[in-house]
Amino acid sequence: MSVQPSSFAAAPDACLQVHLEALTLARLDAVLAVEQRAYSHPWTRGNFTDALACDYQTQVLMAGEQMLGYFVAMMGVDEVHLLNITVVPEFQRQGWARMMLDALTLWARGRNARWIWLEVRVSNLRAQHVYQAYGFRRVGERKHYYPAAQGQREDALLMRRFLVDPVRWHSRGPE
Repeated sequence: MSVQPSSFAAAPDACLQVHLEALTLARLDAVLAVEQRAYSHPWTRGNFTDALACDYQTQVLMAGEQMLGYFVAMMGVDEVHLLNITVVPEFQRQGWARMMLDALTLWARGRNARWIWLEVRVSNLRAQHVYQAYGFRRVGERKHYYPAAQGQREDALLMRRFLVDPVRWHSRGPE
C-alpha cells in the first residue's frame, strides 16, 4: 500500500510503502521503547512475550524501517479481543490507528469472528473517539480495571463492534 503521510520528509511526489508484519523478538525492544513513551502504565516485556508464545495476532505497522504502530489481538471462539493498539506518539492523529483497525477487522472476518471487543481507559477520550468513529459501541464498564497513578485503579469502558449484522445473526443464529 502506498501513502503520503504529511509528517514524513519526502519528495512531494514520492510514495511511502507501508506494510504490516508480524511482531518478532527482533522488533520487541523497539516496541517496548514506544510502549514506554506512549503510556503511563505500559505493557511489559512479559506481556508481549506471552502474547507471542500464545500465538496471538501481533502486528507491527512499518513505513520502510520506521515503526508507525502495532497491535495485539486474541482470537476467541467467535470473537476477537483487541488487547493493545498503539500508534507511535509522533505519528498519532494521522489515521494509522484506523488502518490497523482495518487490518484487524479483515483478519477477524477471515476467522469468522462475529465481533471485536476491547477495553479503554475512561480517561482516554481520544481513543474512545477513534473507536466510536470506527463503529465500536460502549456495552459496559469494568471497575478498577487499569492501574493508575499512586497505586490507584481506573475504570475501563468495555466496547464492542459487530462484524456481522447483529439482527440478521440473532434471527438466524450462528451459521
